[in-house]
Amino acid sequence: MTIQIRRAVRKKAKLRLGMAGPSGSGKTYSALLLAFGLGGKIGMIDTEHGSGDLYADLGDYDIINVDAPYTVKKYRDAIRAFEDAGYDVIIIDSLSHAWAGDGGLLDKQGKIADSGKPGMNSYSAWRTITPEHNGLVEAMLTSPCHIIATMRSKQEYVQEKNDNGKTVIKKVGMSPIQRDGMEYEFTVMFDIDTQHVASTSKDRTRLFDGQYFTITKEHGTRILDWLERGEEAAQPISISQREELLRLLDEVGLNAMKFCEKFGIAHVGALPASQFAEAKKSIEEYRQKKLEKIAAMKAQEPEEDRDWE
Repeated sequence: MTIQIRRAVRKKAKLRLGMAGPSGSGKTYSALLLAFGLGGKIGMIDTEHGSGDLYADLGDYDIINVDAPYTVKKYRDAIRAFEDAGYDVIIIDSLSHAWAGDGGLLDKQGKIADSGKPGMNSYSAWRTITPEHNGLVEAMLTSPCHIIATMRSKQEYVQEKNDNGKTVIKKVGMSPIQRDGMEYEFTVMFDIDTQHVASTSKDRTRLFDGQYFTITKEHGTRILDWLERGEEAAQPISISQREELLRLLDEVGLNAMKFCEKFGIAHVGALPASQFAEAKKSIEEYRQKKLEKIAAMKAQEPEEDRDWE
């Protein structure tokens, strides 16, 4: 592959914002205020048993209710429905159910591990779960809409040795109820406490670094202003083209991140429409090389091994 060096260029972008806090911290309310600050048509994926309707007095927004089992497919279908209907902002409230809810990924992982199938255990079950999790992350990162995802948080503990060499349990703060590292997928990560005070554990915008504040509509407006700075991004592929590429990548077993690195994009949905044909050709070339490797390996197998085919 030819290595290219290019000048860094700031381009307009869509928001990817995570928000974590304990029950009662005001995540849903805060997410809506941010969405109204961003402006446009707002859709909410509500897994919190109808709590999204409680704030209808704030302004106009629409809801898709998602009930148990909280499968990744339900989340992805809801995201796609809002995208197809032309929404500008999608609030996912809450993303935690996809991980730790009834029918979520942890639940599914446990059932697969306990299935009794040969070679299946707690570790090997992740081979099924990880691609599903990655698919949900990809759906959020590649969306043409602004994404605001709320997550419940829980107290985090660690084991460590004290001065006497005794093992003790120590509180180390709150962490989102989601797969470890999920917070790093977002452009901005807000942490909200029980007093509704927000701070950032990650902020690529650098607008709120080191600050403590109560979220308002104006914070959404400030974020939008930051997102709109820079050059107009090239016309991206359509939603159907994005889905086609994701399907092809899945079929050939090619990691979406490697694909994005090759084309110098942040996510599959950011691929310029002018490169769609080239991208499909690249995936097909990868498929052919993979088939050639498999054929070469089979050719090296002893005759008695091939008799079992």
